[in-house]
Amino acid sequence: MARQSISLTEPNDEWLKTQVDKKEYSSKSELINDLIRQARKQQVQIDWLKAKIEKAEKNGFTSDSKQEILIQSKSLLNG
Repeated sequence: MARQSISLTEPNDEWLKTQVDKKEYSSKSELINDLIRQARKQQVQIDWLKAKIEKAEKNGFTSDSKQEILIQSKSLLNG
């Protein structure tokens, strides 16, 4: 696993410490890795939605209903 050195603002460092103190995570590194995983999942959903919008814009409209698009986007978010 790669090691990194990062600087944090005081409020962010305090928030990280609080999460570790509450036993939500065993270390700041574990928490930061989890936050990055969450951001990556969100980016997958954003990219999917952007592609859906671009396709709809090029073709006039999508044949999927709002409900179908919502279901599909939620399934991407939940893995």
